[in-house]
Formats: sequence, C-alpha cells, structure tokens
Amino acid sequence: MADPKGFMTTPRRDRPRRPVEERVRDWDEVYVPGALLPIVGGQADRCMDCGIPFCHDACPLGNLIPEWNDLVSRDDWRAAADRLHATNNFPEFTGRLCPAPCEAGCVLAINQPAVTIKNVECAVADRAWELGFSPPRPPDRLSGRTVGVIGSGPTGLAAAQQLTRAGHTVVVYERDDRVGGLMRYGIPEFKMEKRHLERRIEQMRAEGTKFRTSVTVGRDVGAAELRSRHDAVVVATGATAWRELPVPGRELAGIEQAMAYLPLANRVCEGDIEVSPLSAAGKHVVIVGGGDTGADCLGTAVRQGAASVTQLDIYAQPGAARDEETEPWPTYPKIYRLSAAHEEARDLESAPLADSDARLFAASTLRFTGDAAGRVRFLHLVEVDADRRPRPGTGRAIPAELVLLALGFSGPDRADGLIGQLGLGLEPRGTIARDSGFATNVPGVFAAGDAARGQSLVVWAIAEGRAVAAAVDRHLTGASRLPAPISPYDRPMSV
Repeated sequence: MADPKGFMTTPRRDRPRRPVEERVRDWDEVYVPGALLPIVGGQADRCMDCGIPFCHDACPLGNLIPEWNDLVSRDDWRAAADRLHATNNFPEFTGRLCPAPCEAGCVLAINQPAVTIKNVECAVADRAWELGFSPPRPPDRLSGRTVGVIGSGPTGLAAAQQLTRAGHTVVVYERDDRVGGLMRYGIPEFKMEKRHLERRIEQMRAEGTKFRTSVTVGRDVGAAELRSRHDAVVVATGATAWRELPVPGRELAGIEQAMAYLPLANRVCEGDIEVSPLSAAGKHVVIVGGGDTGADCLGTAVRQGAASVTQLDIYAQPGAARDEETEPWPTYPKIYRLSAAHEEARDLESAPLADSDARLFAASTLRFTGDAAGRVRFLHLVEVDADRRPRPGTGRAIPAELVLLALGFSGPDRADGLIGQLGLGLEPRGTIARDSGFATNVPGVFAAGDAARGQSLVVWAIAEGRAVAAAVDRHLTGASRLPAPISPYDRPMSV
C-alpha cells in the first residue's frame, strides 16, 4: 500500500475515450492512445490493501489484485507483470473485454467509486509487452504426450498454453480460417484490436503450440481419428447455438442473427472483403437483445453508417445506483451503464427513439411485417412489466430494415457432429456433461468453457481453460503443478 491515504485523496479517473465524432469514423479502439499510463499509478494508489480483499473472490481467476496495484503504484512494472501473469494468461483480453466483477467486489465500492482494477490490469499487460516482460516460455523438456484442443477461443487458448508449458505437445483445431474464436470474429475491432490476439498467438507458436485452422472436427476430421491421434482431447468449442425469436414474420429477409452479422464486419477489418453483405449503411436498424452482443452490433451499425439504431431490452431500465436490498455489496449490481457504443448511437443525427440513448427498455417484440418483396420493414413491440406481461395500450411499430437478434446462446452447436461422434453426455440445458475433474463420460475427453459451463464471461473462459489444463495434466502424468483456479461446479455471479 504505497499511499495509505490514496483512496481518500485521489478520485476515480477512468480511461478517457476518444471523442464520439472521431471514433465512429474508424475501427480503432475507442480509448485515447497513451492516456492510461499517466493516470494509472494514482489510480492504483487508491487500492486499500484490504485485510480481506473481496476482489479476489469476485474474480474467477483469483487475480492478485492488491499485489499488482501496489507494484504499479511503486512503478515496478516487471514485478506487477509477473504477479498478473501468475493467474491470467491473457490480461490484455480481460483488461479490455471483461465487465470487471472484481470492481463490484472492491471494498472501496461500499461507499465510494471502486478502484479502476480493469484499467490497471490493462496497463500492466500492455506495459509488459512494451518492456519485453512477456517472452515465450517453452518447456524445458517434452513429456511425450499429445493433447488435441478443439476450439481456439479464450478457453482453448488458455488450456493449450498451460499444457504446452507443462511439456505436452498440443494441437489446437479451429473451424474458422484464423485462430481466436469469438475474439476474432465476434468481438469488434473497436473493443479489442486484433493485434493483441495476434501477439499472443505468435507467443504460443514460439512456445510450441500447433494450430490447425479451417478444420471442423466431426466433419473434416472424424472424432474417432482425433482421439487416436492424441492422448487426451479438450472440447472447448464454446456455446455457439444461438437462441431464436419465434414470432410471426421471423421468416422475412433482413432479420439476421448477431453472430451472422458481426463476423462479416470483422472480415472487412481483416481485409477479406471490401463491404459486408449485411451492412447497416443507410438502414433503420433494430437490435433485439440488451446485452453486450447487442451493444457490439450497435457500435458496428453506427460505424457502417446506419440511418438509425435502436436496441430493445426486455428488462426495465435499471437505476443509477446499487439496490442494497436485492443486490448488496459485493454482488455484481445491475445498474444503468452507458457503454461506448451507446454514447455513439445517442449522437446519431437521426435521433434514436429513446430519450437518453439507443435503448428501449421493457420492450418485447410481438411480430415483424414486411413489404411485397418479403423484406422486413417494421418491428411491432409492446411495453412489458417486471413479469414480462404486456402493458395494455403500449403497442407500436418502429421502422426496421435490418433486424439483428442478439438473444444469447443455448449451448454448443451440434450441427458438425462432434458431440454425437464422441458420444458425449449432455446436461438438460444442452451443455456438455462433465464431472468434478472436467472429464466427460468418454475416457480421455474433457470439456471446458461455454460448451460445458454455458454462456459466460471471458474471464470465466480463461479460468476454465487453466483449470481443465491442470486436470488433463494430472490425467496424463498422475500429478500436476499447474494451477487450477476453479472447480467446474463454481457458478458465476449474475453479470
């Protein structure tokens, strides 16, 4: 605790964003370049070095937050990077993409704004790369065992890196043409530039991890063949079976799933195509779903030049402060937040339908109607109460030339045949069944991440990847020195 009075004398300062009118003209990250480093030391000084740091419990990775806060405040970047990487393989990912449940558990947040833990984490991760503190760490010797990891999202990458560093020969199979899973084609460039992902992949290659892209296990490679190649298999395919909206008019052209829309925009940024075939340019866009995926669609549509963008959230607008009766500290509160994308949509010249931003709260979709050519033209909605019952007299229609469904995911996709070919057992909710050691009903096959846990956060994905790596290492060698931060039965706080 470098400054015992830091939390009393220094106010919270968040990482500044670039002006809206500037950032909507490009796909670069929304933050002011270089603005974090000058303020992060003072923000780390606000950490109280609590006797019981609840931020540890709130973080699925068990990040050593007070330790690296103290080291940052003392300008000891090497030691801070060491402590950060001791629990997190990819802090530059979580420092940009995680909703920071650690900050909800910050003791200072009882009666003041929390420490900017997420920003400090991001600064340490970026500084580590700049100063050369994140070199490849290949194993001293190989075990002679091989592991196949199916899926290259954060779970698959974390598992692969841990197992490679433990001395096993690891091959990651990815169905897309590039490594990264949803971080590659689901997360927009303005939230995380792909250079951060590329840098980690190159580090992993230098350590010895092998990648096989454009390979769909279950179709291009049979599950039986894959098992014969490897001593163990980790299924980390994510939860990619999207939820549908079964209402009249769903069959109209122009109604698309968010995860059909976002990858095309990312491919434009990758240089694969010049213009997305699902571009929002000049269209009235409606996004059904109030979560982060919906916000990603919103920011993307604004950058593509949408005429207007409206996001529907079936829940009522939350308050500005924590409800101490229903969401007491240190639980993650459902409060009103204005993301970068919501700021951008609010400033559209063709003002959105909502007064404060592009969201319409407590709104439920009734049906779609279209034109003679079979294209969607209107979305019909109604306001609902807390029990999602329609409020009489609140129905209306809003223009909709492109509708994006961002309703979340129900579990792993079964279309490729992987689950059936392996003979994996499933939970009633559609996720892959596993025991307390991440093992499935098939010997030598393990499951981790959203495919087994269900749709969750990037920080849980990395934690699961690290934990399943320890389980696999123990299976192969009889013991493991790899850390296992979580049990498969741990459940996330509602975020």
